[in-house]
Amino acid sequence: MRCGDSSEKKSGICGLIVDFGQIIKTYEHDHSQHPELKYSAPTFVSVDKRAVTGSPDMDLVSTSYIERLNATTRLHMRRLTRLTLAFSKKFENFEAGVALHFAYYNLVKRHGTLRCTPAMAAGIERDFWSVGNLIEAAA
Repeated sequence: MRCGDSSEKKSGICGLIVDFGQIIKTYEHDHSQHPELKYSAPTFVSVDKRAVTGSPDMDLVSTSYIERLNATTRLHMRRLTRLTLAFSKKFENFEAGVALHFAYYNLVKRHGTLRCTPAMAAGIERDFWSVGNLIEAAA
């Protein structure tokens, strides 16, 4: 088992102490009654929040952050959207593209809400990186 596997994160073996909460949203959509609404957004029914590991603040458990990250990632990396010509034929190229995107996102891109990069906000970096710095570090 590698350091970082889910069972180790829960137990804290690798020094990771994670407060992780999960939100489960339930939707209602009856295609048999209303087939014309097949592509419409379903009706929201309920939400269930639960602590998975640690002691998460249940008031802060939300899907907003991950949904924003997913949307940003899909918009910046066309290879992750359907029906595109920007796909990777080799898995290694796909991995490199994803790594480059997240390195740029965390080290170079200034985020308006943070007024700095996520790496700076986390205390990992003190200064903004340029694209040149990123390419130099990757070489």
